[in-house]
Amino acid sequence: SDLASFFHRLPIFIRETFFMASFFPRTFNTGLLIGTAIAVAVAAAAITYERYDTKTLKRTLRRGAVLCGVNSGLPGFAMPDDKGNWSGFDVDICRAVAAAVFDDPTKVRFIPLDASERFKELQNRKVDILSRNSTWSMSRETDYALHFAAVSYYDGEGFMVRRARNVESGLELNDSKVCVQANTTTQLNLADYFRANNIRYQEVNFGKLDEVLKTYDGGQCDVLTADVSQLYALRLRLTKPADHVILPDVISKEPLAPVVRQRDDDWLLIVKWTVYAMINAEELGVTSQNIDQALKSKKPDVMRLVGTEGAYGEELGLTRDWAARIIRHVGNYGEVYDRNVGEGSKLKIPRGLNQLWSAGGIQYAPPIR
Repeated sequence: SDLASFFHRLPIFIRETFFMASFFPRTFNTGLLIGTAIAVAVAAAAITYERYDTKTLKRTLRRGAVLCGVNSGLPGFAMPDDKGNWSGFDVDICRAVAAAVFDDPTKVRFIPLDASERFKELQNRKVDILSRNSTWSMSRETDYALHFAAVSYYDGEGFMVRRARNVESGLELNDSKVCVQANTTTQLNLADYFRANNIRYQEVNFGKLDEVLKTYDGGQCDVLTADVSQLYALRLRLTKPADHVILPDVISKEPLAPVVRQRDDDWLLIVKWTVYAMINAEELGVTSQNIDQALKSKKPDVMRLVGTEGAYGEELGLTRDWAARIIRHVGNYGEVYDRNVGEGSKLKIPRGLNQLWSAGGIQYAPPIR
């Protein structure tokens, strides 16, 4: 953030150097001073450019694969099997980017990242994109110089308790021990909710989610709090999943989105419009099963989506059929949701806010035109 601030101030610094130099006699020493100041400014600009103008697309093409940061193991979102094959909602977002870029959804290297390291590792270029159930917030963009591309999943923090407690609301959790992952927005929201409602509680936190879950499952906590989507996934990992219920309370806004570095606009646009293409495809009824028929459609919206009209993909630095590649290999938004976390999955999370805006939800993508 310091370098970014200096970058924005750099032209002013150079102008002020010349302005101040005009008050001094034109001597060799003055010229040396000006030259040194300009050299320092140019060097600082180069460092800043190197850090922020990352040219991710060019490096990805040379490498032949997208580096994708994911959760180390969250059912429905990012989970490897015993052979190291990854699946999940967040995984499919990265596969969709690979399909758009390479016409091959397998050209992705999945890199598991802990919550405490995910943003720094993206900033340090260990990954090209972070697709790891991460909440979009102002401070995360400003503190780490990152951009959240587009909301892929609207979520909110909730509570899970043992069915035997016969609790129906978060307002009934007075004097509870609450397990929560440290250094997350979840921890902050928990404190806000209990303070605002004048509820006493004891926080039990750990840096790693596995430790949080193990402690709750072992009975050392009365309550487990996390994003509601996470609670559905974590419940499957408990010793007796049926003994636990997720309360109806949603105490925060948690818009989850893939993340990229700032000042890399080409890459930001590709990731952003990959998500939007999948949402638009569902709205237009274009699926992985009927993509060949869609390529013959004469409907203007469908033609722009699949690339038979306009050059929208080329404007992204991709091919005209970039969105058709995504739909063919990965599917539209509804397909991705259903097989990973919806009715076609073990989680069976209701679409809720993630329904299309035309079906009662708030998922809404700008048009491709």
